[in-house]
Amino acid sequence: MTNSSSVQPLTVSFFRSVLKGKISVPGDKSISHRALMFSALAIGESHITGLLEGEDVMQTAQAMQAMGANPKRIAPGEWRVIGQGIGQLKEPQDVLNMGNSGTSARLLSGILSSHGFFSVMTGDGSLRKRPMARVTTPLSETGAKFLTREGGRLPMAIVGTAKAHPVGYRLPVASAQVKSAILLAGLNADGITWVEEPVATRDHTENMLRHFGVDVRIEDLVDGGKKISLKGPVTLKARNIRVPGDPSSATFMLVAAAMISGSEICIEGVGLNPLRTGAFEVLKWMGADLCIENEHVEGGEPIGDLVIKGSNLKGVDVPADCAPSMIDEYPILSVAAAYADGVTRFRGLEELRVKESDRFTSIVDMLRGNGVQVDIDGDDLIITGTRGNIPGGGVVATHMDHRLAMSASILGLVAQKGIKVDDIRFIRTSFPNYFPLMNQLGAKFDV
Repeated sequence: MTNSSSVQPLTVSFFRSVLKGKISVPGDKSISHRALMFSALAIGESHITGLLEGEDVMQTAQAMQAMGANPKRIAPGEWRVIGQGIGQLKEPQDVLNMGNSGTSARLLSGILSSHGFFSVMTGDGSLRKRPMARVTTPLSETGAKFLTREGGRLPMAIVGTAKAHPVGYRLPVASAQVKSAILLAGLNADGITWVEEPVATRDHTENMLRHFGVDVRIEDLVDGGKKISLKGPVTLKARNIRVPGDPSSATFMLVAAAMISGSEICIEGVGLNPLRTGAFEVLKWMGADLCIENEHVEGGEPIGDLVIKGSNLKGVDVPADCAPSMIDEYPILSVAAAYADGVTRFRGLEELRVKESDRFTSIVDMLRGNGVQVDIDGDDLIITGTRGNIPGGGVVATHMDHRLAMSASILGLVAQKGIKVDDIRFIRTSFPNYFPLMNQLGAKFDV
């Protein structure tokens, strides 16, 4: 597992050249997880292309294998899955280890809650610190039982029910993972399962369920939120799936190129789901020279090529309602804000406190430790840009968080004294070829 390897530090020096070239980033992680899970729940054989083969997604593949589905790698990024049907997965004979993947743990909880068998789930040191009560509380309404460590944390024992009750639940905090877990439980429940979300979150689950033949209904609420519902039990039909490039992964390269004068890169085949592209809009607000080419739709998901050039970035005020569409991108956007001219205020970041690490605090420590002024106002992060003169010279503690590690590596490229990153092992959980791709564009990471 990721936390059994020796620590892998990285020293990053100030980058004195430019980034140039055309690349493709690995498949979208969120869609990759769902492609494996939904294929395992379908009847028949599904083919997946573009699957992200990072450690997080491989944990999902191993879990599906342990429960009787047969995910098989045919070629790089190409997989075949023999589905078992809704309610037909088998009791795993051993503990399901989700590694560093919160998506795997939370979505799988929904599936396990409506299968009539016993299972135990754990994860690495980082995942075992993350709260699970946000999913186990609504999922308990199905009739399933959950036993966790104090604070609702892994390891967790699950006693699922073969006669699941449908759940109706309004999310207290917008969360695509909680929404998806409830909808997955509803696939094998007798009746209408519904979720109300106060702010629209990424809708890959809804899109893919429809792709597999499920009637998912979405209503607009008067307060601006959404109500998503389905009637179970349902039958999923095997489908072929193409996974687009991960927009979260693409954002690291986009920010790097935007900050480095003279750079110009193209990232092909990136997912452009409007509930995932908030970071692209924020970069445009900041003055980034970013455009989208070759837009088209595949499997219900919009896709296109991103072209960005070195730009003069300026500080902006980012409203809280942007958070659901870019929650994973705040660490790297904070680097752009630190480099920009002026003050950037990111509002409403409470969700960052319960990610792979306490990302809110980690971002503050990363920037302050490298000479950037950061102020905190409740759940708002206020970053005073340096006009391209980030001092650097600090050591960034990544807390086993892959996105923080990648953000720190980009920070090092534009920091006058460079930086040191305490551990980069966990980058492979979501972006296994991150450093080779960056070096292909002209960076000189020594890894």
